[in-house]
Amino acid sequence: MTSLRLRLVAVFAAVALTAAVSASGIAYWLNRDAVLTRAQNAALNDFRASMSRNAGSLPGTPSCEKLEAAAVQIGSNTQNYQVVLTGKDVAGKQCTVKSRTDGFLLGDVPASLVKAVTTPRADSSAYHLYWQRVTLGGQPYLVGGAKVIGGGPTGYMFKSLEAERKDLNSLAWSLGIATALALIGAALLAQAAATTVLRPVQRLGDAARQWGAGKLDTRLKVSGTDELAELSRTFNRTAEALENRVAELSAREAASRRFVADMSHELRTPLTAITAVAEVLEDEADSFDPLIAPAVRLVVSETHRLNELVENLMEVTRFDAGTAKLVSDEVDVADQVTACMDARAWLDSVELDAPRGIFVRLDPRRLDVILANLIGNALKHGGSPVRVKVRQVGEELVIEVADNGSGIPEDVLPHVFDRFYKADASRARSEGSGLGLSIALENAHIHGGRITAANAPDAGAVFTLRLPIDKEGDQR
Repeated sequence: MTSLRLRLVAVFAAVALTAAVSASGIAYWLNRDAVLTRAQNAALNDFRASMSRNAGSLPGTPSCEKLEAAAVQIGSNTQNYQVVLTGKDVAGKQCTVKSRTDGFLLGDVPASLVKAVTTPRADSSAYHLYWQRVTLGGQPYLVGGAKVIGGGPTGYMFKSLEAERKDLNSLAWSLGIATALALIGAALLAQAAATTVLRPVQRLGDAARQWGAGKLDTRLKVSGTDELAELSRTFNRTAEALENRVAELSAREAASRRFVADMSHELRTPLTAITAVAEVLEDEADSFDPLIAPAVRLVVSETHRLNELVENLMEVTRFDAGTAKLVSDEVDVADQVTACMDARAWLDSVELDAPRGIFVRLDPRRLDVILANLIGNALKHGGSPVRVKVRQVGEELVIEVADNGSGIPEDVLPHVFDRFYKADASRARSEGSGLGLSIALENAHIHGGRITAANAPDAGAVFTLRLPIDKEGDQR
């Protein structure tokens, strides 16, 4: 937002500066040309007229005294210019005089101007006046020159343009100040415009952040008919549609959770009876006819799977409903891991590295669920040997479960904890429900921990459980 504001101010300032500098430059050059032209024309016209009156009446070979008197007479003018006259006297001697004793000399006249004045013209125009602007001693001057037709004297005039330069400098300062004021005014105007333009954008950003925080009932106040107002209306329409859609999806999800919970609950009663019958059948399986025994064992196996699936579904619904609770106790982690493997007859199939004396406050039942899923997954899908390593790293309990299989494909790794995800091209099709790892992850989260899956550099997959030590976890 700040960057956009700065860009708007910068653009306004750049446009204002360009316009002000252009206008000031044009005004300055127009005024400069007018001031210099006016001063120049006034001085040259006066010099031409004075030359015609005073030098034009002189003889072709005037004496130095007469030439000097003419120079003084020409130099006595209202335009405040100085005069230098040069010509030959009766003796043929070159005579150069000036209107002031401390005035300019003939050598101060630019050579290009002297050449232009002394070069004969093809026509017979009297007193053709040439002029040039020069800088002498750091001061600006107008130098003009004309020659009397018929071999008469040549006159030069020096007009100081210092007063005009001061006027033009004052004008330049005035225009500069005006440009600066215009730039400041443009910046203030840009700031006001940016505030006006960006305020709705800022409100839109605040509303979007509230959206991100889950406040889907956020709406913008709309006034006006400009593009920003239309954007706000579009935002409100989108917010309303999104809120309705989210509400609809939430209702469907809640209904789905209720359905799963109700279905699991309703299945438990008949499933208990079926399980009891299956256990009886399992005990008597050896006495059945050899043709019937495989079917009985299949029924018993599938009954156990169905019972496990129902229990998993009920556990998932408790997590989704936020009713899962921790029943914490301080336990020796090595004893818990050993008990988990012993209960499932895994002690001979797993290499255990679990030093005693690591006491952590956690929910033993939920830790058992986590370990059972991780170790069972490694035994079912990975290669032997399966290794379980327990250690304390800082304020964390770290349990690694590694197998020696072919590892997990890179495209499968991001999904291994997804519910019902069983796609695995590198291993045989799983007979599980696809809920075990997701339930293990939820049990880790409720302790304030996490589980990560990766492939070992040499071979096999590695699941790492990290739980905070001396923390109760999330008491949802």
